[in-house]
Amino acid sequence: MKPDPIPAGEAARALQEVRHRRDQVVGTKVVPDWFWATLGVLLVAFIGSIESEIPWLVATGSVVYAVGLAALIFALLRRGGPQIRNNLIGARGGLAITGLTLGLVAVGLGVAFGVHALGVPLPGTVGAAAVALAMVIGGPLLMRYLRRVMSSRPVGGLR
Repeated sequence: MKPDPIPAGEAARALQEVRHRRDQVVGTKVVPDWFWATLGVLLVAFIGSIESEIPWLVATGSVVYAVGLAALIFALLRRGGPQIRNNLIGARGGLAITGLTLGLVAVGLGVAFGVHALGVPLPGTVGAAAVALAMVIGGPLLMRYLRRVMSSRPVGGLR
């Protein structure tokens, strides 16, 4: 026995509702802008404490970084909200995340080696500051791009 066919108008309304719900989920800021700045500050403080070579400062900086990172992740998870599945961001999203990560590594190493060659003190900290700035700019850009990628994917299918 075949099920009764769904009227075209009803199917169109149901599909529109699914799209609307998807856009609501995609529009949610899964990673807020403050995350990137906070992570950058933690990174710079951690690298700076290590480069100081002062034992108590290295120990304190390491503990502050670990506790701060845990608190940052906890705050992010506590916000709740939707968890984005890998199949929603697709290959383009994965490549964008990989590209940002590799770009941050390149910025950090390039700046650190460059200022070290110039004799600037604390080159790792300067490189970390460049990474922090790049995260503050690149993180929100990445999240906007991922939202566009997720919104462009067909409802109920893979692209």
